[in-house]
Amino acid sequence: MRLTTLNRCHRPCLWLALLLCSLTITANAENSDATLTLNEALARTLSHNPQLYQYRFTKEALEAQRQTSVLRPAMALELDAENFAGSGDTQGFDTAETTLALSSVIELGGKRQARVSYADARINQAEWEQQATTLDVLGELTALYIESLATQANIRLAEESLGLSRSLLKTVKMRSKQGATPEAEVMRAQAAVARAEIRLAAVVEQFERQKVQLARFWGDTTPAFSTLEGSLFEFGANQGFEQLYARVKTSPAIQVFASEARIRDAEVTLARAGGRSDLTWRAGITRFEETGDTAFTAGLSIPLFSNARSSGEVKAALANRNAVDYAREDLLLRVHAQLFEAYSLRKQSIAAATKTQNVVIPALENALKLTREAYENGRYRYLDLIAAQEELLATKQAHIDAASTVLISQALIEKLSSEALNH
Repeated sequence: MRLTTLNRCHRPCLWLALLLCSLTITANAENSDATLTLNEALARTLSHNPQLYQYRFTKEALEAQRQTSVLRPAMALELDAENFAGSGDTQGFDTAETTLALSSVIELGGKRQARVSYADARINQAEWEQQATTLDVLGELTALYIESLATQANIRLAEESLGLSRSLLKTVKMRSKQGATPEAEVMRAQAAVARAEIRLAAVVEQFERQKVQLARFWGDTTPAFSTLEGSLFEFGANQGFEQLYARVKTSPAIQVFASEARIRDAEVTLARAGGRSDLTWRAGITRFEETGDTAFTAGLSIPLFSNARSSGEVKAALANRNAVDYAREDLLLRVHAQLFEAYSLRKQSIAAATKTQNVVIPALENALKLTREAYENGRYRYLDLIAAQEELLATKQAHIDAASTVLISQALIEKLSSEALNH
């Protein structure tokens, strides 16, 4: 199975997601509706996965909050009445003073811009989180797809094992009729056929379970496909570890920390801006009922010592900002180790799978053929033939396991670097 880059979508989160583990299968001229490809599974997941769809609402909420952050302080209309409904000369409303005024706040210290910057940073972080989550979901889907392909290969191997067991049973029965083989070997051969049937049934049911697990990625409960399209044994070229790690540093998982740092920077700016006192102004007109005169009124107020009151918030914001850098460094160290493990395991498994396919399996197939001929001629025992058959089947199973390890490791590398290994 060969990995390659898919076409980029218009939205960054989608093309980065599709870039992940984009196993391109050698397609037939016409694909059956009952056959699923990985690209189809990726597209369905991007369109219908509930975990990814929820980010649409997160973005809408953050954009709505940004709209609020852009607003300037509201204007207030005030109506005051004084010196009425009292005693003596202030009885009734004849000596009342009524004032109609407008008031508002003049924000100082760049508070409005700090709020907008904070809202923009949160939107940016949500976008990177969406991309990182998309890569995680599609990485999980890809790994399960590879495991399901391995199960398909195991079904074919189990069918081969069953065919060998049935063929061996016929040979043993024929030799038993000739008196060259005891009846006990016939019974053992019959038991071997039964065990092969049990193994085949188990692998078939395992594949049915995996199909349901695949379908859940796009919200289905009943799989509409019966087989998966793909080959486990196409690996592609290797790349240098340093080149891969350089790409990891710009991956969405790391960019989430970069956006987190911008949020913390905005919080520091916002906390410092909060230390600057705002001016509250008031302007209006007052009417004196006793004389019928009117006069303008104006007022200006500013809180005292607000800078000292906000110093604690600034220190807390700075501490949170510094913690982000250490968290990013810790993640890079862990990702470095994870990437190197996947890189080394992929290289090792490619070597094992290649040698097994080119050297070991042909030798064991030839050995089984010669052992069977020798058994039919009475030169080898039944146990020798069984051992040769089991050794071949075990080696083919190891070949499948090595190939699936290559592709799962490759999928992890692509998820970590958010870029396909082959271009």
